[in-house]
Amino acid sequence: MKFELVCLFKFSGDVDDKQDYITKLIKAAEEDLLKRGVPKDLEGGASVKDMIFHPHALELKVVSDRYVRAHDAVFRLKKNLSRNLGKEYHIGIRGIDIISYIVELQCEFKPIEPVTVPFTEDIEFEERLCRFNASKLTQEQMENNYVDRIIKRIQEKVNAQHYKGKAEQWNLIWSSQEKRMVWDKDPTVEMEKRGWILKGPTKGKWFYKPQAAKILNTMERIAIEEVLQPLGFQEVIQSMMVPFDVWIDTGHMEGVPNEIYYVSEPLTRTPSEWEGFVDHVKIAREIPVALLKELISEPRSGICYAQCPVIYWSLRNQTIADESLPLLVYDRTVPSARYESGGRHGIERVDEFHRIEPVYIGTLEQLTDLRESLIQRYTYVFEEVLELEWRMAQVEPFYLQQSGGTDKGADENEGTIDFEAYLPYRGDRKESEWLEFQNLSIFGKYTKVFNIKSQAKELYSGCSGIGLERWASAFLAQKGLEPGDWPERFREFHGDPPKGLKLL
Repeated sequence: MKFELVCLFKFSGDVDDKQDYITKLIKAAEEDLLKRGVPKDLEGGASVKDMIFHPHALELKVVSDRYVRAHDAVFRLKKNLSRNLGKEYHIGIRGIDIISYIVELQCEFKPIEPVTVPFTEDIEFEERLCRFNASKLTQEQMENNYVDRIIKRIQEKVNAQHYKGKAEQWNLIWSSQEKRMVWDKDPTVEMEKRGWILKGPTKGKWFYKPQAAKILNTMERIAIEEVLQPLGFQEVIQSMMVPFDVWIDTGHMEGVPNEIYYVSEPLTRTPSEWEGFVDHVKIAREIPVALLKELISEPRSGICYAQCPVIYWSLRNQTIADESLPLLVYDRTVPSARYESGGRHGIERVDEFHRIEPVYIGTLEQLTDLRESLIQRYTYVFEEVLELEWRMAQVEPFYLQQSGGTDKGADENEGTIDFEAYLPYRGDRKESEWLEFQNLSIFGKYTKVFNIKSQAKELYSGCSGIGLERWASAFLAQKGLEPGDWPERFREFHGDPPKGLKLL
């Protein structure tokens, strides 16, 4: 990497007669202050190539390498000059203006398409060599590490161009025996025909009538009684609203901002402020959207995408006692919302769904043991209670690759396992797409970003979202809608079917 920064130090007093003193300070800094961070026995660091003095300002051209970013060198100089000029002449530095900031970096690949990134201009490529100008950045933005994030984002976008078509990395771990399939029909279509479910009032949502609701509730009961309670998980209840700063920390705002449902609050609760809006609704029987926009705030939060971020937030900056490790909790009260657009299908891929979110925090050894215990409990449920045909695969979802969900150099025990079920209505076992109906993850990232600590050891975290619609879709696709075809253990949990609703 190469950095070339031209900037202007603005002084609080005249420095015309202090040029020699300032030059001496800068030359001394080049020998020590601007070399700090360079590995021993290596050449490098930052240096000042040009200095142009003005009565109340100094224009500098600073060049550097990867070890000392040019903007970091400038801030070191600012601090050093401010301290010495203040002590000797009672002169300070009022601010720094950025005139030009050219950055060069090598990317892993040559870009296939043009790359654009905010806060930059003139992004150019020569094969894998990228050059851009970051002169639009303010002093505050440079102090807040924007330059490194711009570099990272450019590399991510170039890499993403070469990852297209690779939705995720997938390696088969285990597969069950083939099971007898009761039918080959789409359960969503058949439940809709029978009046068990009804398309919701907005896209990607469903209304579950008594028969379907009982199936979902049965799945929930099985998950809690046969998986979570035996392993010692405790229930929590959380809010369905997630503030943006939490999603920035978890990486969702980088990975899936196009799938989030955003929330706006009213600007005021005063009825008189809403009088014109109400008048229009009463008379026109429609919503005056332009007026509504003036009465609501800009979004600062969104509807739950997954329950785990708020659980991590609840533990931010906390130290967990060793006696409470591993920490095992779950939430089942908050529905999740994800904008699926054209990807919606049946009850298994919807914009609103219901699930249980187990979250666990502990040492890597504890969570590795827990993962084996969870797999054993899931295997019991899928084999003995639901009697599914299913398999497990090690995966790394694409959005996590791009949002920093996994760490380079992460322990081999970190990562995600997907549980997939065969859906007969989709076709042949070998050729058709199986349904991911369960997962299980361990990551080191989230305890770091939320600063969750133990009394002594490093902590890791994980989650294992249990989607009730996904469990039901896998089960009904293989076992049908007739209770007589369902496995005996499932029928024990389910009990007698409800009478349902008779509508004329």
